Amino acid sequence: MPRTTYGVARRRKHKRLLKKARGMQGGRSKLYRTAKHAVLKAEIYATRDRRKRKGEFRRLWITRINGALSQFEDISYSRFIHGLKKANIELDRKTLSEMAIHNPAAFGDVVNQVKAALA
Repeated sequence: MPRTTYGVARRRKHKRLLKKARGMQGGRSKLYRTAKHAVLKAEIYATRDRRKRKGEFRRLWITRINGALSQFEDISYSRFIHGLKKANIELDRKTLSEMAIHNPAAFGDVVNQVKAALA
């Protein structure tokens, strides 16, 4: 029975990993052991930060809405969100922030509906 080696399979595995490490600096893109560690960490960070990005966008939308509400002196962000729920307006924060930037008149109408619901 002939002796078997891992030559082809190992080369394929190394090439696959080194392809993922392209663009990294120094040994991280050239040396298998270093690249393996760098790719592992990069994939961990990518997975973590995909989740993190969602929270960052939510914070951005809240900041934009709060900034747009500063024109209407007598309503804060928290009272505005409470009023939305009371008025049965089902707009999410992303939509509200886009509305505040691109269509201030419509946003003003929503704010007036919220004020009426709170009164």
